[in-house]
Amino acid sequence: MSFGLTNAPAFFMYMMNSVFMNKLDKFVVVFIDDILIYSKNEEEHEEHLRIVLTQLREQNSTPSSAISFLGHILSEKGVAVDPSKVECVLNCKQPETVTEIRSFLGLAGYYRRFIKDFSKTAKPMTSLTKKNAKYSWSPNCEEAFQSLKRSLTTAPVLAKPNVTKPFDVYCDASGNGLGCVLMQEGRVVAYVSHQLRKHEANYPTHDLELAAVVHTLKIWRHYLLGNTCHIYTDHKSLKYILTQPELNMRQ
Repeated sequence: MSFGLTNAPAFFMYMMNSVFMNKLDKFVVVFIDDILIYSKNEEEHEEHLRIVLTQLREQNSTPSSAISFLGHILSEKGVAVDPSKVECVLNCKQPETVTEIRSFLGLAGYYRRFIKDFSKTAKPMTSLTKKNAKYSWSPNCEEAFQSLKRSLTTAPVLAKPNVTKPFDVYCDASGNGLGCVLMQEGRVVAYVSHQLRKHEANYPTHDLELAAVVHTLKIWRHYLLGNTCHIYTDHKSLKYILTQPELNMRQ
């Protein structure tokens, strides 16, 4: 391996990719020292595992029904947060500067897909990071801080998306922000939320509900593009938008 800590990770990644060159993105994903093997069924998985272990003769490995990968626990049940990685978020002390707030929100935000209304919950804290905002840690900030911690400890196990089956998308909008849920066969695949920008806060209800749908399709386009999806919204008039003779610039 190349000398020096700076070059070592890149060189190690290069070597791992070289070992599995013909199998990458077919049934193997490699990230530094993590190897993820995915298959359509148990029989196929056993064959893929045999192939990988043959190439890694020196590794003493046994099959596992759950693995830790990039801060997540992957199992037959779905995708869950890795408790060992969440521990550092739970141990965070109350932020005392804007930089510390951004650092905490960055850590917690890595798991935002597991947290319903993440942006709405974090709003009191994110408001302190705006330009020229006066730093004042209020009770609302403390509640948001503790609420995000609690949400991580009770985060659900998300379903693994199946691109061969249709998705259900639930969208909603309010004066506080946009909220959306991606589901499949009655199970949550991911949550997403978005705080309103200054100009979006002036949108009429019709355009705000439409913005929620557009935001959802952009965020989850890697799941939805080319697949069947059903969009649900509580604003009935949106279904007539395609038949309107005239649309405004936002529509």
